[in-house]
Amino acid sequence: MHPWGRAVLGATALAVAGTAYAAGVEVRRWTLRQATLPVLPVGVTPLRILHISDLHMTPNQRSKQRWLAGLAGLEPDLVVNTGDNLAHPQAVPAVLRALQPLLTLPGVFVFGSNDYYGPRPKNPARYLIRTHKRIRGVPLPWTDLRAAFAEHGWLDMTNTRRQLAVAGHRVVIAGVDDPHLRRDRYQRIAGRADPLADLRLGLTHSPEPRVLDAFAADGYDLVLAGHTHGGQLRLPGYGAIVTNCGLDRSRARGASRWGAHTWLHVSAGLGTSPFAPVRFACPPEASLLTLVPRNSGSPVPASAWHAAGVG
Repeated sequence: MHPWGRAVLGATALAVAGTAYAAGVEVRRWTLRQATLPVLPVGVTPLRILHISDLHMTPNQRSKQRWLAGLAGLEPDLVVNTGDNLAHPQAVPAVLRALQPLLTLPGVFVFGSNDYYGPRPKNPARYLIRTHKRIRGVPLPWTDLRAAFAEHGWLDMTNTRRQLAVAGHRVVIAGVDDPHLRRDRYQRIAGRADPLADLRLGLTHSPEPRVLDAFAADGYDLVLAGHTHGGQLRLPGYGAIVTNCGLDRSRARGASRWGAHTWLHVSAGLGTSPFAPVRFACPPEASLLTLVPRNSGSPVPASAWHAAGVG
C-alpha cells in the first residue's frame, strides 16, 4: 500500500477510535473535582460548597441520576446549581430524582438557556465563530422545576441578592439570569456587597466578562458559573477549543483570579446536548470547593477522582 494510503487509513482509524471513546466512554466518566480557595476572612472556619451545573438531563440518563444522588454523601454546607438542568420537555422528574438527596441540604440556583429552551441540532462550526444569533428550541418547563426547587427550600437567585446564614457563616449571595440570552439585570443587584459578610458569592450561568467585571467591582469574593462545558472537546497541550461565550479559553473550567480580589470558578458541567453527545479530554464533572481563610496561602490545585457508570 502507498504510504499516503497507510497515513489516511491510520488517521481514519484514530478518528473513529477517538469518536467512539468520546461518545461511549468519556461522556459517562463522572468526575468529582476538588479545590481549596482562600476567600474567607482570617480566623473563619472553612466552608464547603458543592457546585453543580449543566446537567442537560434527559429522562433515561439513569447513570447520571444515580451519580448525582450519591453526591449528597459529601455533606456540603451549601449546594450551588448554576443552570442548564434540562434537555427534554419531560426531564423535570429525572432532575428531581437525581437531586432529591441534595434538595435536603441548603441550596441556591440560577437558570441557564437550556432551562428555558430545549436544544436544537446546530452546525458544530457555529461554535468556532463569534455570533450573537441564538437558536432556540421548544420551551421547557422551567417554572415547574423552579417551583419544585423552591418547595424543597432552595433559593432562586435570579437577579436577586440575599443574606443567608450558612453553617454559622454570614453569606451574601447575588445572582443574575442567564447572560447568554441577555436576561441578566445586574442593576437589580448592583451595589457594594456587605464588607462585614464572611463570604460574598456571585452566581451566573454564562461567565460573560461584563457580568464578572460587575461582580468584581462590587466586592464579591467568588463567582460561580457554568455554561462552557469546559470546552467539551479539549486538545492535549492546547486546552479548550472554544468557550461559547466571551470568556477566554484558559478559564473554560476550574478556578482563576478575576481582577485583584475576586475568584472565578467555572464548572465544566455534567452533560451535553443530545445532538452532540460527546466529550473529549473533559469528563463530566461536579466540584467540591473548600473555602478557607485568605491567610491559608495559595489555592490548592484542583484534584479529581471519578466513578464511571453506564448510561
